[in-house]
This record gives sequence, structure tokens and C-alpha cells, in this order.
Amino acid sequence: MSALLQVDNLSVSFSQDGNVTKAVRGVSFTVDRGETVALVGESGSGKSVTALSTVSLLGDSAIVEGSVSYDGQQMIGADAKLLHKVRGNDISFIFQEPMTSLNPLHTIEKQLTESLALHQGLVGEAAMTRILELLIKVGIRDAETRLGAYPHQLSGGQRQRVMIAMALANKPDVLIADEPTTALDVTIQAQILELLADLKKTEDMGLLFITHDLGIVRRVADKVCVMKEGEIVESGPTAEIFSNPQHPYTQKLLAAEPSGQPDPVDPEAKEAVRTKNLKIWFPIHRGLLKRTVGYVKAVNDATISVREGETLGIVGESGSGKTTMALAIMRLIASEGSIVFQGQDIREWSTRQLRRLRKDMQIVFQDPFGSLSPRMTCEQIIGEGLSIHKVDPTRAPRDLVAEAMVETGLDPAAMDRYPHEFSGGQRQRIAIARAMVLRPRLLVLDEPTSALDMTVQVQIVELLRDLQRKYGLAYLFISHDLKVVRAMSHKMIVMKQGDVVEYGLAQDLFENPQNEYTKTLLAASQ
Repeated sequence: MSALLQVDNLSVSFSQDGNVTKAVRGVSFTVDRGETVALVGESGSGKSVTALSTVSLLGDSAIVEGSVSYDGQQMIGADAKLLHKVRGNDISFIFQEPMTSLNPLHTIEKQLTESLALHQGLVGEAAMTRILELLIKVGIRDAETRLGAYPHQLSGGQRQRVMIAMALANKPDVLIADEPTTALDVTIQAQILELLADLKKTEDMGLLFITHDLGIVRRVADKVCVMKEGEIVESGPTAEIFSNPQHPYTQKLLAAEPSGQPDPVDPEAKEAVRTKNLKIWFPIHRGLLKRTVGYVKAVNDATISVREGETLGIVGESGSGKTTMALAIMRLIASEGSIVFQGQDIREWSTRQLRRLRKDMQIVFQDPFGSLSPRMTCEQIIGEGLSIHKVDPTRAPRDLVAEAMVETGLDPAAMDRYPHEFSGGQRQRIAIARAMVLRPRLLVLDEPTSALDMTVQVQIVELLRDLQRKYGLAYLFISHDLKVVRAMSHKMIVMKQGDVVEYGLAQDLFENPQNEYTKTLLAASQ
């Protein structure tokens, strides 16, 4: 009996300006009903290209060879009528970032209705019944009240659930999930994985799961195919691959997990930053006169202290107030309470007074591609702050940029290149170099590793530890990846809906959490 989805000797090349780039080379695997097959590898290994090839979604520049058959029907070279029938109907996709996959101008109801009308001809009452059934199935609470919501009005987890509902709308035989949990909090991630496992069982689907996270693979997959540079270098049952990996690349991936602990803090180290009773409430204005009718209570009462050479890990789900608290400490948003930086209470300082402190407080954001200007070269990005803050005016800015690049593991010969010419890990190094060139005392790291491959995560963690060791930096490290937090943090703060629910030494919180919410977070990350 043939497999539900069978890929044989698939090769994909892209032709541009006379140059041909091979993205996938001789890939073969099968997906059966009720089975989860994981395609694993780092960015650029060909995972997503392979998945998109299954229903010819790669565009005209792609040269596809080999065979992809679904339920005995050949997909490569198939006519438009067959592809239209199969896409979104028999084979459905869930993509990594639901905010860019959902139409921001249409309500959830309209987007689900469109799919049902197109593939099943369902409209009116029948469509509405099916939509509510789907939303309830994927765990959207009060489904009827959510029908008129737009994507930006939903949380990340809710948006991903809507994407899953759209993918399931036409009862597909094969569900292809492309990094569906990468951007989600650990508790939401656990819920989505559990949901997909349940749906696979109840709907009797085949699931092709694409990810770079081997921890997820261990939990969800029956079989694993490890991809590197367009080829499957190792494949087999999940338990076998994890217990006895044969290929050096598989071994490298399995070993790529942030580990160890940060260096001990000098007992004589000075306090870098302290807050007391920090409160950040955003007023809700309504009516013609914009009267204040309530508040969004982002942070309620945060009291922390971080010394030079010390890392405070800040964890919690999206919307818990992690980033808001860090931005308030940097005086980028208004707050109440005390903020003491290097012995000075800066909460009431004017913009002019703060300017001389700005070089001492820097931030590295989650998405380096979004935080780096695509129109500026690497040198311009890293060196921009030098002209504003007059750091070491006796030396040429280009020399200082080159020094910062070497320090963060970048080749100074690449300083005239633009962000799109670098990998994700290199872009994050540029973002760190941009902060470090000013020699700050406090560095806010807002999810700096969540968008990176596991091997690159390990490199960035090591880099940050080295920089802290060399310069005695104080870090505020915001993350939902608790393995990274454990490897980086001396102390840890756990936030939930604006409240600090637990605060103490990181080791104590990991080994003996007192709060139920902390226990839930730790359990979800296992």
C-alpha cells in the first residue's frame, strides 16, 4: 500500500540572472495517515522549500525535478485544476508567523468563510456552524464573540489557533506545519503541540512538521528526517535518531543546547540599576473628549536590583509586562516609582539630562532583521551612535567599528555589506556590536535568541557571557526560552499579567519554584 504523501528524489533549483542555485538535492521521504514526520535542520537547509514543492507553490523561478505523489496522484507538473483542488483542501499549511499569514484587513469570520466557500461551497448558516465548530475545536474561548475580531486583536497563541482552524476547515489528509510554535511562549507552545497531536489522531491526518527545535521533535514526531544544505543526511524513527545518531551533523544538532552557568558575580560589584515599586499603567481613553475610563495595567509593582556583571532573567508569557518594564527602566516610556541607575534616581530626569546616559543603557531586540535599517551598511549601523555620543574622539570611527565587529565574532571585511547579505545569527551579532561599540553599563536583551537556530543560540549565549566577563556588564535578559534563561541568569523574575509572582536566585527558582505559575512555566518547557 502506497503512502499518503510520497516524495522521491526531489531536487529544487532556483534560476536568477543566469545563475542556478540548488536548494534541495535528492530528498525522499513518506508520510502516512496518523503519522508525524519531522523535517529538521537549520535555516537555509531546504525544509520549507521541500514542503512548498509538494503542491507546486514555489513560483516560476523554481526548477523542480523528481516525484511528489499525494494519494497516488503526481503533483509535479500537475495541471492547475488538480493543484487547485488539492491545495488548502487535501494538503493544508500552517505557517510560522500567523500575523503575516492572516489578512490584517479582514475579520476572522471573513477569512474562514472565504476558505469554506472556495473549497466546499459552504455559505450562510452552514458556513457559520462549521466556523464555530472549528474555533471551538482549536480551543478559542467564547468563539462567537471572536468572529468579528481582526488579527491584531488576538494574542499570538490565538492567532496561531485561527491559522490551524483555517488549515483544518476542509478536513485535509495532510497537514504541513512550518515552524508553528517558534514565536510562541512555552505554555502556549505546549498547548499548540498538544492540540496538533489530538487533531492528528481524531482527524486521522498525516502531519509533516518542520522545525529547528529538536526538543519539540522528541515530543511530537514518529519519524525524523535531518536536513543539511538541501539533503537529508539522516532519517529514521525518532527514538532511534535521538538515542543513537549516526551523522556528525545530527550529533551536533542534538548537542546544541545552551548549558552551563554564568560566572559568579563579584561580591564587591556596584549596583547598576534598581527599581522600587515600579508601576506602568496605560490610560484607556473613550468618547469625544477622550476621557480616561480605565487603565491597561502593564506592570503593577516591580522592585528589582541588578549589579555590574550580573544577569536578571525576566520570564513570563506575552503581555505579562516583561518588555514594558525594561523600556521603563531605560526611560523610554513613562512610569511611576523609583528608577536608580548608577546611583542616580533618573525617573524625573529630562530628555536633555538623559542624553548623556543613553550610551550607558543599550538594547538588543528580538528580530535583528526588523531592527537593522536595510538601507544602511554594517559600518553605518554599528557606527551610528559614535557620532552622537562622541565615544573616544581620538580614534577613527571605522577603527572602533572594526574592533566591535571582531569582538562580536564578525569579519571587519564585511562592514560595507547590508543586513540582507548576512545570516540571522550574523545580524544578531551586528545588533550586539551596535550596542557594545558605545561601551554600555546596562544591556537589555529582548528575546535575542528566539528567532535563531539552536547551534546559533549556543554561540550567541557564549558571546554574551564573554562580553559580560570582559566588561562587567549588567544584563536584563528577557526570554520565553527557559533553557537559555538558565544558562544566562544569576537572578530571575517571573511575571504574570503585570505582577511579579516570583523573584530570586535563578538556580533556586529552577530547582524549587514556590509559585504555581512558575511551576507551570517550568513544566511546559520540559
